[in-house]
Amino acid sequence: MKFFYNRSLLSENKIQKTADSLLPYIKHLQLVADKAGYADVESTINLPTDKKMLQEIIAMAKQKATPKLKYFIDIAIGASDLGAKAWYDAFWGFYDLLQPERFPKTIFLETPDEELLTKTIRLLTSLKSKEEFLINAVSKSGGTPETVVNLEVILDALKKRFGDVNDRLIISAGTDTPMFKLAKEKKLPLLEMVKNVGGRYSVFSSQGLLAAAVTGLDMQALCQGAVAMRQKCLDPDLLKNPAALSASIIFQHYQSGKNISDTFIFLPQLETLGKWYRQLMGESVGKEYDLAGKKVRQGITPTISIGSTDLHSVGQLYLGGPRNRISTFVWGENKKYEATIPQEMEFPVLDAVAGKSTHTFIRAVIEGVKIAYQKQQLPYMEVVLDTVSEYSIGEFMQFKMIEMMYLGKLMNVNAFDQPNVELYKKETRRILKST
Repeated sequence: MKFFYNRSLLSENKIQKTADSLLPYIKHLQLVADKAGYADVESTINLPTDKKMLQEIIAMAKQKATPKLKYFIDIAIGASDLGAKAWYDAFWGFYDLLQPERFPKTIFLETPDEELLTKTIRLLTSLKSKEEFLINAVSKSGGTPETVVNLEVILDALKKRFGDVNDRLIISAGTDTPMFKLAKEKKLPLLEMVKNVGGRYSVFSSQGLLAAAVTGLDMQALCQGAVAMRQKCLDPDLLKNPAALSASIIFQHYQSGKNISDTFIFLPQLETLGKWYRQLMGESVGKEYDLAGKKVRQGITPTISIGSTDLHSVGQLYLGGPRNRISTFVWGENKKYEATIPQEMEFPVLDAVAGKSTHTFIRAVIEGVKIAYQKQQLPYMEVVLDTVSEYSIGEFMQFKMIEMMYLGKLMNVNAFDQPNVELYKKETRRILKST
């Protein structure tokens, strides 16, 4: 993964000055990494190096992912499933319709939707045996309303069809939660969610990596990419530290009124990866109070754009509208698959593309967009993936999680809590009790 920031419209001295203020925190993160373990809220950076956890996940996947497995049912919402879904969509999900013969497939049950649940039940109850499905219910709090509802509806239907299905159910939850304790009493397969690692920082823990292992992704390569990026993002030489640079640039533009951060992805299979980052930023720096307890109501609004599709939907707004955003272009050098436009075209209305590869065409689009941004004096950064691989996605996610820790520090907010999310849960429970 390569990171470029020379078109951020900020001087290197200004970026360096902001980044310098992060040096004490970088030193702290290095101590967290050196200690290993999970004593600190930043301990997410140690997940990819946890060999014991990785071995447990590999063992669980080998035991439960039988040769007959067709459907892995991921019952979770928000932070508990966006990371796993980002990986799945990047390598499998975006192409599921084009590869109907490939199994196992993953079904993500997030918001309880009557039609989705009905059709999922219809599919699962049509299977010949329970070895053809595997369920992982994930809830850090052990009581997420949407997850509980989806799990109960699915389990009820499967028990009526197959009888006891406890051996096809895995529970991932915090050890001190009701769900974990009940699962332990029922002697269900359990995966512990680390207490000090918040949900949106937990992609390299059990719930994310189990989904990767079960569906055939190289979870070790994901972790290797993350470990390599951790080293770069803890570098005290700030001009070599992509997370510190990116956070400093976003912060500087935020201070000048640019309160929108757009991730413009030119790899459509990575759209869910963009949604994962959207939650990471939204929950981490969108805060009512700062670290001193002062009411500030500050935050940066994260948006996702997909190239080149969204050039035809929001391109006009971005290039001609308010100058209120900092953009990060994400694209790749992947040439594993390549299609060529024929020299003799049936509709020769754009002769400039004749005989060229589609990769060449997309590169031209990306370069055209960058030049347009430059002419309009719009700031942007670039993340270039060597290829869409487990290693490169692992790099990207670690880069963004550490970037968010730095951004929280610069904005003087707690990047690890989400107190206001509990407001709707509290009201939902109250309404349900009164109906």
